[in-house]
Amino acid sequence: MVTDNQRRPDPTDNLAARPTSSPLAALRYLRQAGATVRNVAEVVRFGGLDTGEQASPYEVAAEQVNYRLRRYFPSDAPPDGRPVLLIPPLMLTAEVWDVSPATSAVGRLHRDGIDPWVVDFGDPSREPGGLERTLTDHVLAVSDAVDRVYAATGRDVVLAGYSQGGMFAYQTTALRRGKHIDSLVTFGSPADSTAPLPIPVSPEMLARLATGLVESGVLRRIALPSWAVRLGFNLLSPVKTMQGRVQFLLTLHDREALLPRERQRRFLESEGFTAYAGPAMAELLEQFVAHNRMLEGGFVIDDRLVTLADIEVPVLSVVGTTDNIGHPDAVRAIRRAAPRADVYELALPVGHFGMVVGSRASRDTWPAVAAWVHWRDGHGELPANIGPAELVEATSPRPGAAAAAVGQAVELGIDATRIALSATRRAVRVATGVVTDAPALLPRLSRMSHLDSSTRISLGLMLDEQAERSPREVLFLFGDRGYRQQDVKYRVDSVVKGLISAGVRHGDRVGVLMSTRPSAFTMVAALSRIGATAVLLRPDGELRREAALGQVSWVVSDPEQVDAVDELSGVRWAVLGGGPDWRQLRPDVIDLERIDPATVELPGWYRPNPQRAGDLAFVLFVGEGATTRAMRITNRRWAMSALGTATAAALRPGDTVYSVAPYYHSSALLMSVGGAIAGGARFAVASATDADTFWAEVRRYGATHVSYTWTSLRAITLAPPNPNERHHPIRMFLGSGMPSNLWRRLVERFPHTRVLEFYASAEGAAILANLTGNPIGSLGRPLPDTPEVRVAAFDQEVLGLELGPDGLVRECAPGEVGLLLARVEPTDPLAGNPLRGVFEPDDAWQSTGDLFRRDEHGQLWLVEQASALVRTPHGVAVPAAARRAMEAIPAVDLAVAYAVPEGADEHQVLVVAVTLRPGTELTDSELNRACDGLLPAHRPSYVQVVPSIAVTTWCRPLWTALRKAGVPKPGKSRTVWHLDADRQHYHQV
Repeated sequence: MVTDNQRRPDPTDNLAARPTSSPLAALRYLRQAGATVRNVAEVVRFGGLDTGEQASPYEVAAEQVNYRLRRYFPSDAPPDGRPVLLIPPLMLTAEVWDVSPATSAVGRLHRDGIDPWVVDFGDPSREPGGLERTLTDHVLAVSDAVDRVYAATGRDVVLAGYSQGGMFAYQTTALRRGKHIDSLVTFGSPADSTAPLPIPVSPEMLARLATGLVESGVLRRIALPSWAVRLGFNLLSPVKTMQGRVQFLLTLHDREALLPRERQRRFLESEGFTAYAGPAMAELLEQFVAHNRMLEGGFVIDDRLVTLADIEVPVLSVVGTTDNIGHPDAVRAIRRAAPRADVYELALPVGHFGMVVGSRASRDTWPAVAAWVHWRDGHGELPANIGPAELVEATSPRPGAAAAAVGQAVELGIDATRIALSATRRAVRVATGVVTDAPALLPRLSRMSHLDSSTRISLGLMLDEQAERSPREVLFLFGDRGYRQQDVKYRVDSVVKGLISAGVRHGDRVGVLMSTRPSAFTMVAALSRIGATAVLLRPDGELRREAALGQVSWVVSDPEQVDAVDELSGVRWAVLGGGPDWRQLRPDVIDLERIDPATVELPGWYRPNPQRAGDLAFVLFVGEGATTRAMRITNRRWAMSALGTATAAALRPGDTVYSVAPYYHSSALLMSVGGAIAGGARFAVASATDADTFWAEVRRYGATHVSYTWTSLRAITLAPPNPNERHHPIRMFLGSGMPSNLWRRLVERFPHTRVLEFYASAEGAAILANLTGNPIGSLGRPLPDTPEVRVAAFDQEVLGLELGPDGLVRECAPGEVGLLLARVEPTDPLAGNPLRGVFEPDDAWQSTGDLFRRDEHGQLWLVEQASALVRTPHGVAVPAAARRAMEAIPAVDLAVAYAVPEGADEHQVLVVAVTLRPGTELTDSELNRACDGLLPAHRPSYVQVVPSIAVTTWCRPLWTALRKAGVPKPGKSRTVWHLDADRQHYHQV
């Protein structure tokens, strides 16, 4: 039998239930009760117990609008100490780095010979204008602090941040491209918003909720008070919060036991939390929750584009393996977000707060951080518990948020059934949200189906609609700048005034001769807003020919193209771009930048965006030299392509379409720009075509969709792996004209990225798309709500439709080559002069001018332009068929097919020229196998390997120079094969 004297004291025992037979025990209990009463009174009166501890000394080295810069231990700063700049999260005060002497981060760093500095954002509710601060304000504040610490110490700074403070550290380093920053140390800082969450809500649902909150605008008008921030923080770990409070209550009689943790308790219970500014929260939700730009890139700081992929300084990421707030998966995503950085990891079995404050932090975290700093300075070894992140094993999977919620409910004695029912209701709402994603596309489809010649629609009108809907959203990305909807609208309207002041009117045809730059897009949009037609002249095209085909009365160029003014006569010339600074131009050239829009009074005839669907919006050009043709794009055609692209690619706000095609190519204007505007997404244009620039800009812009033309993606498939290529954000490549061998290489290199190949006829309204990317080379089927198409029987000898006995045209059987026709309404004025009575007496169709075949699955395959067929002594040859046969050879890189005259009678023969991939060669047997599937008449008479094939600025291979050289002849860098007389085998010449 155990007596009272033999029992161990148990502070959790109820006093009333304890035996009181001993007078000493009764006295002891009375003393405990008295101590409890005194401690409770002190807590109630002063908010906590007086520990007698003093905060670490510091001075305010600088005080700016949005922050104060503290330097700790200023009178005892180590002379050669590396400065470490510590950044708190917005929800906590700067005292998180100095909660108590025993757990002080600044104190421990100072004792280890390091110079600690702290960014103090203060409490926004107590700072002038604090509740109006944005996320950008805080990043710029940290950047300013880096400059000041560097100026004061003369040494690069170790930037260290806790939770959101670590996110600021990442963003600041990326913004500065590492200038004056030695390395980064982050504590539980997430870089991926799709990782598991500490609440029973899916990341997709959270993104949807974040988008709704941002679009409502409510967060820009309110702020979260500190008590709400504290409540939210504690609810993220309810079990630990409840356990801590119970333990405190049960230990109130023992002051000595409470004092070591009292400062920490007071920090978490009341003193450590600040208000959270609404605009800062809105920006956080918009850029990093709704759109996950920490991982994908393309976030905007002070209108500058930033991506964590620009981080190249070493990173030490401290991961709490039991952290419910900064989930290890989210924290470890920095390896994917910053592929060029050397990322190291310190994994500790602690929660979110325990990694920076508490006994574990004092014992493990701060000694390791100090050792990291010394190791970076070349003093000492890297601690054994820090290693390269790629070598650290991930933690074992943990239960999902819903399971965790149920588990916490059981621990707290809450009815688990209620939690389960709540989770079920949330799951139903998530499922409903997924289902309602599809109806989001319905307005686009509806708008497409209701377009007729009188519908008011244009590029300028759709831009205005987006600007009214989301004025602060970023629309256009170029270089390292982001241009918001409201700013683009202001610039376009200003250019409209300049053009009108110069004399441009509704209905004029204005040539735009510019390289790809923001001014080019501004000009095209301004002409649309006036109601003029933009004739997009190609800088490397034949200016006189294109100006004549486009019937231009005006030309607007950038400053670099102004020397071409002498090539045209009878045309008025203006210049846009290069800024308003004074420059010397010819007297007959108008400088639109010198016109002050504020002084321009708009005339009575001006109505913004007056054009209808049937009006001519743009004139583009295809072909080269004498084969140059004008493509006349009506507003209906542009809108159909834009809405069709947005629908087929499922574009939505937050997506970024990155175009490697110049703006004057149909792929850029109709798909990249048009699709992005129609889908509420952002669009960007490439500044160069090399692989390094491509991957740097994909990361900087956060490109989710890449628009291509012809061979524009060739460089990235041939280049060696790029660090920025790892974990890239691209979900889709979309464009037109991609050769089948390049398509195969692209799919092999990027197996998880879809290819969406489009076809839009130069004449007519046919729009096709291979929505799945399979089979490679197919152009798929017509997009929904676009005109019906049929393949009509076509006589290649007479270059005309085949008519039956009844005078009607026969539709081709599967596999048969014919002319692709698009149905039009007989009374539609947009149809021009359609073919009438084709398949039925009263139908109307437009010819695309292209030969197609339909396979047994209904997929459409482009064969060749009808005008490109070659008549040879052996029959009609199809150059594209010979080219595609060569592209099937693994060694072949580029291929072009063309006809040249041969012999005394100068009959036409078919020639194919190819370039080879590095380190490969072409053999007779490969040629023979490749051409086995071709009809004898379609086999090229000559095949030559050439060192290079020229391409246009929009990356279409050129064969003009090769054709001028005539029948191929072998040389030092040229190998030639000739087809035998039996047209069965090739032999090398």
